[in-house]
Amino acid sequence: MTAEINGPAQEDRRDFIALAAQAFVWVGSGIALWPFIDQMSPNKGTPPPEVKEVDLSSIQPGQTTTVRWRGSPILIRHRTLEEVWMARSARISELPDRLARNEALSKNALADDANRTKDGHARWLVVVGSCTHMGCLLKSNEAVAAHASGEGWVCACHAARFDLSGRVVSGPARTNLPVPPYIFLSPTRIRIG
Repeated sequence: MTAEINGPAQEDRRDFIALAAQAFVWVGSGIALWPFIDQMSPNKGTPPPEVKEVDLSSIQPGQTTTVRWRGSPILIRHRTLEEVWMARSARISELPDRLARNEALSKNALADDANRTKDGHARWLVVVGSCTHMGCLLKSNEAVAAHASGEGWVCACHAARFDLSGRVVSGPARTNLPVPPYIFLSPTRIRIG
């Protein structure tokens, strides 16, 4: 008699455990797949164009400041006259990347310093501050170190080095820092984007 009582109860329990396990698998699969399904939403994609205005008046010669634009760090360097001269005297033929990487110019524009700055504003350099090797945040060289080496930024993670015009000079990175779209609103104010 006890066998008859335990038999149907065990079957009901076994059925419940099987149903619970299947439900657990379905819910877990749905959770695991949700990021892939969500990315296909037509509302996802390129973020809307973002504009960032930056006041340059507080940036001293030889200093770099970092601002955020569209989730990326943007380096703005107020270059000294010596830094401009060093950047302009670099030989493009000796650079790993000979292209300007400036969104305002053609893709084949050469990486001379004039193609990486704005006319009449050679002392201001604006570049994306992520290493072109693996996207690490770049560290700015102090003015004294920049004068001695001619390098403005270094990747502390992988030792990629960029000159005072944001051009790659050594290390694993093979492309120059991109120049984002920007304009001067006044001698001490820019709009990025």
